[in-house]
Amino acid sequence: MMNKHLGAAFVVMEHMLSTSLTLPIEMLRAAEGAARVIDRNAIRLNIASVSTTTDPVSTQSGFDFQPQHSINENLKTDFVVIPALWRNPRPVIQKYPEIIEWLKKLNENGTIIIAVGTGCCFLAEAGLLDDKPATTHWHYFDQFQKRYPKVQLKRQYFITQANNLYCAASVNAVADLTVHFIHRVYGADIANHVQRNFSHEIRRDYAETSYYDDKHRYHPDEDIVQAQIWLQDNCHKEINLKNLAEHFGMSSRNFNRRFKNATDQTPLQYLQEIRIDMAKDLLQTSNLSINEIAYRVGYKDMGHFAALFKKLLTTTPSQYRATVRGKLFTPKAF
Repeated sequence: MMNKHLGAAFVVMEHMLSTSLTLPIEMLRAAEGAARVIDRNAIRLNIASVSTTTDPVSTQSGFDFQPQHSINENLKTDFVVIPALWRNPRPVIQKYPEIIEWLKKLNENGTIIIAVGTGCCFLAEAGLLDDKPATTHWHYFDQFQKRYPKVQLKRQYFITQANNLYCAASVNAVADLTVHFIHRVYGADIANHVQRNFSHEIRRDYAETSYYDDKHRYHPDEDIVQAQIWLQDNCHKEINLKNLAEHFGMSSRNFNRRFKNATDQTPLQYLQEIRIDMAKDLLQTSNLSINEIAYRVGYKDMGHFAALFKKLLTTTPSQYRATVRGKLFTPKAF
């Protein structure tokens, strides 16, 4: 893929939430820069701002944005990002009918389209989400469902995918989605580098957490759901997975198979993830020593805990604590 270029268009419009565009742009630029330090032939990103015209656009932030291109130009566009909108999105949608038609054409060409927050209404208005899963900002759930009854609104999801269409419910969700695409383009090391630099917490890999908020609950195997709940409630205890399988009336082999089919994880991987998530919270919010935290989350072997933490998060417990504590603020700081 020497000298390959990817085109990314970020749609600028009135009443947009500027960070829903500027954050993913800066994350992508950071990824590109880090990748090209390692490999000068790494994929180049052609990032452009677009709108119906190239006239300056006033935003709620108080800054004007000058679109670089019009949507009528013949741009090479591999993926497009539609921003979140402040307050009621209806007036903005009505002001930009050309964008709706443009999105229909892009969809026909298989372009990846990402909409953030209430910007998802543009996809719904274009009819692109009919009979497909979607999400939006939580404050607009009821209005969205009423106006677009054909859309399968997934209130429990932060991110949904329907083929080439992605909906991200918030700025945080589009940050997760951006890391996912960075991983796809540049690999895990670059994705981890970017999320360490842009987030106080080290997020789990997008591909492993599917497309929604609580991957631990939403699947059809009710027995495995109950096993997951049991593990969440008892993860700090010493757990024998063979005994757990028997507790739920299954052999170890059948339990492991059903658990993996339902969650894409083995029971052990799931347990480890719960424990490490608990440890992350304690590292951020408590003054417990790392030894005490390891014991609190179910690990008597400090070395094993530290090795597992680094394996899953690419950082040590002490480094993680220093990172998250460095982003906490108190009134005394002002």
